[in-house]
This record gives sequence, structure tokens and C-alpha cells, in this order.
Amino acid sequence: MRLGIDLGGTKIEAVAMAPDGAIVQRERIDTPQGDYGRTLAAILDLVSRLESTLQGSALPVGICTPGSLSPATGLLRNANSTCLNGKPLKQDLETALQREIRMANDADCLAVSEAADGAGAGASSVFGVILGTGVGGGLVINGRLLQGVNAVAGEWGHNPLPWMRPEWEEYPGRTCWCGQQGCIETWLSGPGLVRDFSPECKHVQEILHLEQAGDSGARAVLARYEDRLARALAHVINLFDPEVIVLGGGVSNLERLYRHVPVLWDQWVFSDVVRTRLVPARHGDASGVRGAAWLWSGEEVTA
Repeated sequence: MRLGIDLGGTKIEAVAMAPDGAIVQRERIDTPQGDYGRTLAAILDLVSRLESTLQGSALPVGICTPGSLSPATGLLRNANSTCLNGKPLKQDLETALQREIRMANDADCLAVSEAADGAGAGASSVFGVILGTGVGGGLVINGRLLQGVNAVAGEWGHNPLPWMRPEWEEYPGRTCWCGQQGCIETWLSGPGLVRDFSPECKHVQEILHLEQAGDSGARAVLARYEDRLARALAHVINLFDPEVIVLGGGVSNLERLYRHVPVLWDQWVFSDVVRTRLVPARHGDASGVRGAAWLWSGEEVTA
């Protein structure tokens, strides 16, 4: 039995997971906004409640976070919940719980979850992708999460969009929150897709409904999105050559991506045949919290 905690910007979800992946208990609370101390206390309270309900003893705990730990300082960085940045979250939790915990970012946890018993189960290599408010990625090879010496493995969202098209005015690209220009995240995130369509558009589903009604502008923006996603994933295939690419996040619900993108990416992948499979996440929004629990699957997280 192990615990998984998904620390999100609006909610904190906790599960108790059996060795076979079955969820035996689930709790969800609102995330305290802008308050590190209260967030820490909320996580500890969830752990205590689950453990007392189950067997009353200390269980392995995995945490899915919106940012990542700096290997240089041990402090959290790059979290959109900014009150967490620069804080020793892992150390503080370990001190309070008096045990080791394991921690990974949301894209890594998606990849771990889907490689363990999701859409990538049985594959030798799985690249997990989040296409949501941001764009992230995680890589699992032979069942082991690759974090890298700088703990940034899989962060494809902050590379530039490859093979930029001048006819679509892609170069030099939009300014990203990270300070660079033309990052994949600025094009392939949900807000990036919406912004490419219209300033008045509020949600990706609006574009999909208009496309289904025959709107030419919506059809064109979705075609551009698929082309950009194909180019960006071709870059990943050329670097890592994963057996399976699993998409999660809100934009991953566009079913047409799985039909069109694998046809498009052939022209950029440096191979005569592309066997990589593109599939939606089996566990959907639950992949983060499940992946956090699977950090204690018995396999060591490797650098």
C-alpha cells in the first residue's frame, strides 16, 4: 500500500493505492491559495487522515508537484503556484513525516502512471506529454523515470518550436513566461491554441464546436495546431525514439489529434518508418496522483 498526493493549483488530491494499482481510498480538498504554510499543513493532514483510516501506520508517500526540485538547492522551482517556489517542500514534508518521500513534477507523474498500468503499459519507453495550461513532458525507460542530472529531462515545452513556418509568421515567436521566445509551450498549450484563433475565444471547446459547424477559421487553426504538434513531437522522436507517446491535459481530449498527427510527423522524423504510437492517457486527470503513488513501485528513480 502506498499514498499518492497531487498538489495542484486549485485542489490537492490524495489516494491510497494497492500494489496492483487499485485505488482503495481517495480524498480531495481545495488548495490554500498563496500560503505555503497552510499548503504544507493541508498535505500533512491528508496523509494523516488516509493512514489513520487504513492501517494506522506510516506508508510510503509520493508527491506530484506543479514544479520540480532543484538538484543544487533542494528547493522547488518553476511552479505556477508561486508560493511554492524557493521553498524546501520535500525537506519540510520529510521532517514532519519523519520518513523519506518521493517527489516528481506533474508531467513525470503522468509518464510514470501511464507506463505502469496505463496507455503505455508494457512499452519499453514512454514519453508522457501534458497539453494544458502549460506544456510538459516526462520520459520513462524500462519502467524507470529519467529525471536527468539537472532534473529537467523531458522539458520539451521550453525548447523552440522546430521548423518554424514563415507563412504562418511563427518566427521569432511569442515571448514565454520563462523569458525565451518561440517556446513550444506558447504554441501548444491550451491558451496558446485559443490565442492563435481569436482574442475573443475563451476555451478550446469553442474552437472545436465551430469547426464541427463548418467554420473555416476554426478548421484552419486546428490544422495549424496539429502541424505544430507533429513537428514538436518529431523532435522528441528524433532525440528519444520512444515506443509510445501518451497525451494528457485538456487539449489531449481532441480526438482528431490521434488520427492526424502521426500522419504528419513522418516528414520530420529521421527514419524511413515511424512505429511510435500516439495515444491518449488511459487514466486522464487521475494520472498525476496515480503516478505519485507509483513513484514507490519498487524501482528507484534514476538519473
